[in-house]
Amino acid sequence: MFDSPFAESIINRAREKGHFQLRVHNLRDYCHDRHRVVDDYPYGGGAGMVMRPEPAFRALTDLRDASFSGEVLLPSPAGEPFTQELAEKLSTLQQLVIFCPHYEGLDERVNTLVDREISLGDYILTGGELPAMVMIDAVVRLLPGVLGSAASLDEESFSPLLEYPHYTRPAEFSGLKVPEVLLSGHHARINEWRRLQALQRTFERRPELLTHAQLTESEEDLLAQWRRKDNNLDEV
Repeated sequence: MFDSPFAESIINRAREKGHFQLRVHNLRDYCHDRHRVVDDYPYGGGAGMVMRPEPAFRALTDLRDASFSGEVLLPSPAGEPFTQELAEKLSTLQQLVIFCPHYEGLDERVNTLVDREISLGDYILTGGELPAMVMIDAVVRLLPGVLGSAASLDEESFSPLLEYPHYTRPAEFSGLKVPEVLLSGHHARINEWRRLQALQRTFERRPELLTHAQLTESEEDLLAQWRRKDNNLDEV
């Protein structure tokens, strides 16, 4: 499952250049029984199977050796939300181990070897591999040298406003025109327009992000106007 997503585009180039290393470990390799069983029935009854603690403990103990300097992550609906801010924190660590749970869940005792549980959202997936891939992608692209331009990181979504709209050639397509300000060559006006667009897009789509944004006094006044307008429309 991990071969194809990391064999393409920016992430593949970053891996080839040595910006990061990815190692996938098979939990069944840490089983000592003939059939390499990693799951069993839950104590107390209930649907589904639970991942056994023995192979998980062996795997995590092996990976968390004396040279380990990082965190062990567990994708879980009960974890803290995965955000851009968290991705930035994780990108400063030397190593990450992501344990991918399966079945109904993981024996709770394994959590003693987990540093952080992380949730990608309020939904259930069949396993932890997809969340692990998302986290790896989000973290790796923040590593120095991975992206062609460091400025790309400064203007991205959730930093903390949503990103402004983008346009490229042609200037008119199917009756839809590129905003004139972007064709003007006036960089100050362009930056002002982009900031306004980012502010408006965030207000309309993800207003909760505005609580973390550093806004000027004029931007605060503009937001107040938009809120009053929305309230008036609600009353009508």
